[in-house]
Amino acid sequence: MFTQTDYSGSSLEQYTMLSKQLQALLEGENNSIANLSNASALLNQFLERTNWVGFYLMEDGELVLGPFQGLPACVRIPVGKGVCGTAVSDKKTILVDDVQSFPGHIACDAASRSEVVIPLMKEDQVIGVLDIDSPELSRFTEEDRQGLELFAEVLAKHL
Repeated sequence: MFTQTDYSGSSLEQYTMLSKQLQALLEGENNSIANLSNASALLNQFLERTNWVGFYLMEDGELVLGPFQGLPACVRIPVGKGVCGTAVSDKKTILVDDVQSFPGHIACDAASRSEVVIPLMKEDQVIGVLDIDSPELSRFTEEDRQGLELFAEVLAKHL
């Protein structure tokens, strides 16, 4: 059974606790949809000042919408397009302080102002991305990037 945790300490300590909580939540479950659904719910509960938390999964050479928390979203994103597609083609995390300044940004929610996208990697292949949007400019920090990469690493082992 899931119990909500009181996160304390530095930002990185909080993300470490979150990743341990994710590991415990996913232990023994191998259904990807169930695991992605719980991961998006856990992140949505943990993060403040966000308006969308979810996943896009690689399918037939493009990203397809997966489990998420937030308003309805774009269903398909080509590799190399927008923040999500660029994160796939570059195989690296992209942190955007102002999405309006990102060339080719795909606006699924007009309220989103900043974004962070973390590739989900398995055997050096991108299998999807974790996408998080905020209605605030410059919402995400370097510590968020590091913590979310740890979270994505734990999650990818259960997909």
